[in-house]
Amino acid sequence: MSLDRWLQFMSNHPILFGILAVLTFLFFTVESKRSGKKVSPNALGMLVNTQDAKIIDIRPKKKFETGYIQGSRNIPFIELKDHLEELRAIDTPIVIVCDMGMQAGAAIQLLNKPNAVRLEGGIGGWQAAGMPLVGAVNSHTTNLSKKGKTIEGKAKAR
Repeated sequence: MSLDRWLQFMSNHPILFGILAVLTFLFFTVESKRSGKKVSPNALGMLVNTQDAKIIDIRPKKKFETGYIQGSRNIPFIELKDHLEELRAIDTPIVIVCDMGMQAGAAIQLLNKPNAVRLEGGIGGWQAAGMPLVGAVNSHTTNLSKKGKTIEGKAKAR
């Protein structure tokens, strides 16, 4: 559909176009409220330091063990219901962390706590911002150390 035809459609059907605009606005408003407030990776440190925010990582234990944000606590999403009362009793802000930030929105709804926020972009967003993970293994370093052992082993064999 060309731009001219689109403009003609809008001028011929202003009520339909108005309804579309209102529905689009409502969709994005509701969706942003449903997924909860976000905190950027760069602002997370300040939130922890100034307001003693607690970081709850809801990824499965195996993913958590591959690398996590320093100071975070792992409560896998499937176990979150068992910890709701404990988490609701926390007075300081709670930052929910998942892989990409989507599942954290569901966790925030489940918590139903006004000072719960989600990490924007999840662990992926954290790493994209260049932030470090505790326990993360750098594959480049691992490969170099394996090569070093191999070379070292050959030198001893000679």
